[in-house]
Amino acid sequence: MRRRQVIFGMLGTQLDAGSGPGRWEKWRPTISLGQHEDFLVDQLELLVDERRYGKLAQIVQDDFAQISPDTAVRRHDTYLADPWDFEGVYATLHDFLRGYAFRPEDEDYYIHITTGSHVAQICWFLLAESRHFPGRLLQTSPPRKQGGSDPGSFAIIDLDLSRYDRIAQRFAQQRLEDRDLLKSGIATRNAAFNRMIEQIETVATRSKAPMLLMGPTGAGKSQLAKRVFELKKLKHQLPGRFVEVNCATLRGDGAMSALFGHVKGAYTGAGSDRAGLLRSADRGLLFLDEIGELGLDEQALLLRALEEKRFPPVGGDKDVESDFQLIAGTNRDLQDAVARGRFRDDLLARLNLWTYRLPGLAERPEDIEPNLDFELERWSREQGQRVAFNREARARYLRFATSADARWRGNFRDLGASVMRMATLADAGRIQVALVDEEIARLRALWRTHDGGTLLDALLGDEAASLDRFDRVQLEDAVRVCARAKSLSEAGRTLFAASRARRSSTNDADRLRKYLARFGLDWERVRDVDPAG
Repeated sequence: MRRRQVIFGMLGTQLDAGSGPGRWEKWRPTISLGQHEDFLVDQLELLVDERRYGKLAQIVQDDFAQISPDTAVRRHDTYLADPWDFEGVYATLHDFLRGYAFRPEDEDYYIHITTGSHVAQICWFLLAESRHFPGRLLQTSPPRKQGGSDPGSFAIIDLDLSRYDRIAQRFAQQRLEDRDLLKSGIATRNAAFNRMIEQIETVATRSKAPMLLMGPTGAGKSQLAKRVFELKKLKHQLPGRFVEVNCATLRGDGAMSALFGHVKGAYTGAGSDRAGLLRSADRGLLFLDEIGELGLDEQALLLRALEEKRFPPVGGDKDVESDFQLIAGTNRDLQDAVARGRFRDDLLARLNLWTYRLPGLAERPEDIEPNLDFELERWSREQGQRVAFNREARARYLRFATSADARWRGNFRDLGASVMRMATLADAGRIQVALVDEEIARLRALWRTHDGGTLLDALLGDEAASLDRFDRVQLEDAVRVCARAKSLSEAGRTLFAASRARRSSTNDADRLRKYLARFGLDWERVRDVDPAG
């Protein structure tokens, strides 16, 4: 099926001029676009200063309809205060293209550079070179002898241009915006992280090769992969979808089907065809998080799909096609996995061209403050409610968050959850010191539990080691009951159920409160403990 051909061009105020019958004896570059039998134009986007040249534009449009009635001509009112001002012309054309609804999966695009000033031609080239325009340049030339029906010739060309300082500044600004997008708009301060983002921005816009993102859980691998996709989408490089899957969730026979699809009847329960994730990512970006969890069979077929853009679905005897870009994420040492025979060395070699390690939050203490502001602003925006720290509370939280005591096991997930808790509990939109102290205690307990400690280690810290074994066992069971109960009274009734009938007083809540107090605990502290910890 022939793809639609769409040409962008400016009205030639001199070359396209003419209103009498003699105009048909003259070569007019815009009209010539519709006269080539071997280059059919489906749509012409004509940029016109309607105030000054609207009458000429109408003549050209009418004449074009005579020679190529199947071509749709659309006029765009485009005012250039000074057609020789590089910055002004570039800005005008840039803004026009930014608002245009390109469909590169269905259409081929060309810029007709024969008309317009030399400045406009240079700006068109720069926009095409930077992928703000997802197409090529088209040059038309007159015939050797005018006066006949010869439309002349055309050529698709590239230009070699020198740099212009002001336009270079606009490019520099655009690159800063691209990097800002990759960082989610967070003004990060860590120099090594910022250098890594700069290179990722360059690679993302110039390369379609796979990318490998390494780093601990919660370091932002998934978020960065989404931002790379959004950047490439803005530059019209990926018309397809962003498809994400955590490979740790793909288990057994279903893993192959989920990734590569299956045909109807491939196995029991396969009642219809399934496209699979790789086909869903055609012309888009596929993010395989925790790729080290894939089985060896899936790894082998993934390697073939990367190299050949073809693979067979489960149960199928014919290959299907998918041209996707891959970003893989892992918190494992894949070199070690290769040595253990758990990961294919040829697949790692294919992935290892562009490899980046995302540092954990504790490795970027200078970035905790801007990320704290980002998370708080995001919560406020999503909830439609402004929340802020008071000065002392903010200083106290940052002192702890940037100290050696802050483990940040879950990295940015821990930080985001921490901000969400404080913002939710804040009274009158203000996070006070008491709430910060409560949150710091909660984080300490969370990290102690993750470090392999018991519930009592999380609650009591070093004091837990001073308890007798008898007291530890009894107290830990009591804490688990409290964590599952809806109230102190309910927990007391559960713990003291057998002795209730033998007591004159049945104030179980008071009895439990006194028991917990022996160990420096109260209901508010034990009710928030994870009973599975």
